[in-house]
Amino acid sequence: MTEQQHPEQTQSKNLVEIRAPGRLHLGFIDMHGGLGRSFGSLGLCLDDIYTYLTARPSRDVIIHGPSGQRASIFAGRILQHLGIKQGIEISIVESIPEHAGLGSGTQLSLAVGTAIAALYDKPISLHEIAILMGRGARSGIGIGAFLYGGFLVDGGRGSETEVPPVISRLPFPESWRLLLILDSARQGMHGISETRAFSELPPMPEDQSAYLCRLTLMQLLPALAEGNCELFGSSITEIQSHVGDHFAPAQGGRYYSRRVAGVLPWLSERGATGIGQSSWGPTGFALFPNETKAYQALKGAREQWQYEPSLSFKVCRARNQKADISAEDVAGGRQYLINK
Repeated sequence: MTEQQHPEQTQSKNLVEIRAPGRLHLGFIDMHGGLGRSFGSLGLCLDDIYTYLTARPSRDVIIHGPSGQRASIFAGRILQHLGIKQGIEISIVESIPEHAGLGSGTQLSLAVGTAIAALYDKPISLHEIAILMGRGARSGIGIGAFLYGGFLVDGGRGSETEVPPVISRLPFPESWRLLLILDSARQGMHGISETRAFSELPPMPEDQSAYLCRLTLMQLLPALAEGNCELFGSSITEIQSHVGDHFAPAQGGRYYSRRVAGVLPWLSERGATGIGQSSWGPTGFALFPNETKAYQALKGAREQWQYEPSLSFKVCRARNQKADISAEDVAGGRQYLINK
């Protein structure tokens, strides 16, 4: 028995590593709810924004790196739920920016829960982990990004829904690129303020929700399936304009950050086929049909806004794969993939 092992609990793995991808939340399509389901989300898994952590057995809960307090809370929940007597030592090597609209909380919670369950060979589904961690209250996109990758649509919440189900998953074209606009001076709405904002917003008019659902089914998804970047981008922009205006009373305008709001139209004039804000922001995004155009826009944006210290820009690819999960076996040090 090693110094870190507990006499009542052993593990079959020395190390678990997880790379959990960030995501863009591209809007809700039914804020009316007249058919018995509400919300319904659109989202895209990102390859260049992610949380990467390693986990080892320990007597106590020890967290290194950014987002440590949140990770400690998540670890405590899963350890107690699974009846594990030991702790965990987690090193967060890379983290998704918190409260930026990129899915940091969901990906961290799923990564921590999955790592602990894998380390101690405890059977638990990602669905159960998500519920335990309080994820998926309105959107299933972050959970879908961890499970599947790609472009995702979830079916919203009904009266019996625990986690909104992913009802469509399409691969995103490898050549398309996203230019992200980040504003470090602002944090997107979250926690109690987010809950209050949703409770105070009026229902979306029924005809508007019907239009967004039709636009998704009969224009957005077919354009993506056929690789039509112009039509897909214009559909995203149209959906974003309706959703942003609906949320404007809560976030002070179509976009949460006025700095980001100033950049997006400029990017449209320079070849972006679609623009918008991820979740509550402040992160904005612009879609380009290829890497060359995206980097040309990146260079121009950095020059144009060089005196706005809170703004930063990043070109990203979409990710069409699920989270990466690997482990080191105690017996032979063998590396293998879990759930692949």
